[in-house]
Amino acid sequence: MQPQIDHIQITVKDLEIAESFYDKLMPLLGFDLSRKSKGTVASHEFDVVEYAHTLLIFGINSPRPAFINDTVHRRKPGALHHLAFRAKDRSEIDKLYPLIEAIGATIVDPPKFYPQHGESYYALFFKDPDGIKFEIVYEERN
Repeated sequence: MQPQIDHIQITVKDLEIAESFYDKLMPLLGFDLSRKSKGTVASHEFDVVEYAHTLLIFGINSPRPAFINDTVHRRKPGALHHLAFRAKDRSEIDKLYPLIEAIGATIVDPPKFYPQHGESYYALFFKDPDGIKFEIVYEERN
């Protein structure tokens, strides 16, 4: 088996606000908005927006009504700490940086080397409107 992720679903606080943000972010990450879909999973009490790519489906879900007022925090047990997308090289990260900043992402750390993660580890860290942390990274690997 190859360790490839098929799809990721992330629960957000407000699907409408999140969808507006992700409609801007996902094309920057290589997703085609014409492949976006929406649906409802009534048996699990959530609506979903999915962004499809041949390599990955990324989805955002509405919260269950019982959890609508909970705060998002990446350090809670069971929470997503962060999600990293791999860039083809450092220049791709540098080009994406102002575009990601312009769509309203909160920049946590700008593009630079992070030697604590590896000698050639170059990354950009940012958060979505809910505070969900993302990374775009390039690292030369064997």
